[in-house]
Amino acid sequence: MPHPSKAVARRTRHERIRRKIAGTPQRPRLVIHRSLHHIYAALVDDERGHTLVAVSTREKTFGQDASRTNLEAAKAVGAAIAAKAKAAGYARIVFDRAGYKYHGRVRALADAAREAGLEF
Repeated sequence: MPHPSKAVARRTRHERIRRKIAGTPQRPRLVIHRSLHHIYAALVDDERGHTLVAVSTREKTFGQDASRTNLEAAKAVGAAIAAKAKAAGYARIVFDRAGYKYHGRVRALADAAREAGLEF
């Protein structure tokens, strides 16, 4: 049997992770999505099915000239999601790496969110 594509393998890992973790109103889930050109982060309350706060490099605040694919952009998104989460009253979250390796941009985003005051 041929190996699944990278996307299928990541989706399988994400489903396996999601069986174990879920966001609640008191402790929402910080889910990330990493594409070739952008990185996205959102706080989700899975009980109600609502996105509480979201940040991405596609927002105008990140500017057009700045690179949106590197570690600095991921750190900026991590700090921004933490600031928005704290402003909305969320300090403790559950981190969902969405099947991506905890490495590179994913780790940079998580570390920046932690440094900005989110607990996970």
